[in-house]
Amino acid sequence: MKKRLVLLLLLVSVVFSSAGWTTVTDTAGALTRDKDADTYYIDVNVATVWSKPNITREVDEPSTTNPADPRKWTSNMTYQDKIGLVGKLETQALYGSPVTVLERQGDWVKVAVHNQFTPKNSVGYPGWMPAAQLSKEPSYENQLDRPFALITSPTAWLYNNKHTTEEFLELSFNTRLPVMQEFENEVLVATPSHGKKWLKKSDVSIYKTQDDIPEPTGEDIVNTGKKFMNLPYLWAGTSGFGFDCSGFTYTIHAANGIFIPRDSSVQARYGTPVAWDVLQPGDLVFYAYNEGKGSVHHVGVYIGDGKMLHSPNSSTHVRIDDIVASGWIKEFAGARRYVK
Repeated sequence: MKKRLVLLLLLVSVVFSSAGWTTVTDTAGALTRDKDADTYYIDVNVATVWSKPNITREVDEPSTTNPADPRKWTSNMTYQDKIGLVGKLETQALYGSPVTVLERQGDWVKVAVHNQFTPKNSVGYPGWMPAAQLSKEPSYENQLDRPFALITSPTAWLYNNKHTTEEFLELSFNTRLPVMQEFENEVLVATPSHGKKWLKKSDVSIYKTQDDIPEPTGEDIVNTGKKFMNLPYLWAGTSGFGFDCSGFTYTIHAANGIFIPRDSSVQARYGTPVAWDVLQPGDLVFYAYNEGKGSVHHVGVYIGDGKMLHSPNSSTHVRIDDIVASGWIKEFAGARRYVK
């Protein structure tokens, strides 16, 4: 796994630098952050990152508070409300994950979300979020070198007590928190601003380091994605409460130890090119305007038998489609493989 991740990050560093990026890598190829950078940590289960500050609507309030309530937000939106998010959201970041603050404007901050690779910013995916959803406590930062619990259920509750009867916060798949102590059925973890809390061991996998995540097969990527069948689409979504197309492919790779670019147009430029007639489960299949010759606008996960698993648009959900029968083949623009 370490070799695979390092090679991918080195590729990202070299190629993105040639495209005008200034991604910093250490000698092992792992991304590092400027020690003087203004690094904070997400203090809500899912932080939504906007294209501009203060452009939220009344229906968006559950996504902008601390605590946030992404389940209430997504369930209360009509189709038209969801369409209204297109172009206004950039991405999302999960509880406990690092961001670099780039700019401040009143109660909002512009951040770069670490490990979401993009040509938009060398530090990470940029956008605006409420400052109240960030935390910077040494008591949390000091635990980041510990083993971490990776949430593997679509969502999982964080609890106040070891008996896991007092719910504190519903967290998303792919959330990572430092492990303070491990028990037979529970895990005690550190949180960004609320001290120690509990997770059910059945909801997580525990790793000493990122490199210890087992190297996935294509089938592993597919099986991870199938956990989210019928989950409603959310523009810019990267969580178990809702995905957009590339947020879906990004997240299921990240949970398997592979950080790929955040957006479909960039995902389509890296990895290993794969021809249509040798597609394998786990390959990413891309679609572009102008019958596949224009800019890439969509990505799915090939699952075999001419079918793909994907999160198509605001009117639907994560589902499986036959690429030819559904008409997607008309816009097919190539495929890439990020696993061996």
